Amino acid sequence: MILRFFIALALVLSLLPAPVLAASVENAGDAAETGKKPVKVLILPKFEVGAIDEGFPGEAYYYYRHYLEGSEAYEVPGGMEGSKLYYKDGVALYLLGMGKVNAALSTTAVLDDERFDFSGAYILSTGGSGVAAETSVMGDVAVVTAAVNYDFGHHADARDIADPEGITWFRDSDQDTTAVIRLDPDLTGKVYEMVRDVPLETTERTRNEMRKAFDGADWALRDPKVLRGTAMTSDSYWKGWHDHANAMKMAEAYSCTDPYTVTEMEDYAVARAVQRKGMMNRLIILRVGVNMDVFMSGATPESLWGAAEPSLSLATEDNTEAVDVFAIAMKNNFEVGRVIIGAVLNGEL
Repeated sequence: MILRFFIALALVLSLLPAPVLAASVENAGDAAETGKKPVKVLILPKFEVGAIDEGFPGEAYYYYRHYLEGSEAYEVPGGMEGSKLYYKDGVALYLLGMGKVNAALSTTAVLDDERFDFSGAYILSTGGSGVAAETSVMGDVAVVTAAVNYDFGHHADARDIADPEGITWFRDSDQDTTAVIRLDPDLTGKVYEMVRDVPLETTERTRNEMRKAFDGADWALRDPKVLRGTAMTSDSYWKGWHDHANAMKMAEAYSCTDPYTVTEMEDYAVARAVQRKGMMNRLIILRVGVNMDVFMSGATPESLWGAAEPSLSLATEDNTEAVDVFAIAMKNNFEVGRVIIGAVLNGEL
């Protein structure tokens, strides 16, 4: 019986590609020597709508249900209050929290956790985002190739500049090297080619709202798709044509390979934390559009944010920002993300 087992094992190992076998043996050896749990993929969503394993789907829901249901959960020293690191079969997931500070501190805390071996891990930073009007629609998924710190440079209120219709952001060339972080072009290129044709969905209600909001423009009526793009990271939840113009100008000023496509609140910080750990060649950022970066459907700053009662969440079907596309957008993101995770687990990246 023992002889048969080793013969079967040898046969299985002989069928594995050499790089996969070598990496598997090396990682398994490292983990065995250190006693650490080996991580192949670290998934980093930012928030969940309700419970991570039930109810309305947020950024982590589909990933958790597919890869981590029934997994062990670990408190991370120095991590986000209320967040736990879920781990199962080489896949880990952690909710970072919103904003640049939470994102950077949480990412660092997770990567510093000595119970886990991240030496060969790919990091998938993922979540919802705003998307750039005139180029993107809600439901689009972006493979991010550069993340810009939107809050760097100099900003002025439109009422204080000579041309109230002009750009309200002013470049500070001293910050050019720190205001943008570029992801590994070989990795992002390979990932994009891998997922560019993943079919994505929308809703008829969302499509009709886009038609009304943007006067039937062709760009607003197309089906969602996978894009390459630059992300703008800001701690403020901004919206409007003035700030849209600022974002377009920043991507141009910093010579980003791809145009401004999504706006979010964490990925520049995630990338900086990952860079300091020397892991940029394994960082992938995936964002899905759940609202536009300009006001639509008659919404104004006052109507969205000025009410005495908190505004309706994007994760409801009765709001003027995400309409009813949020849940489908989360599924779009997962369908793209699972292709990437599958490639990592199969040794194809």
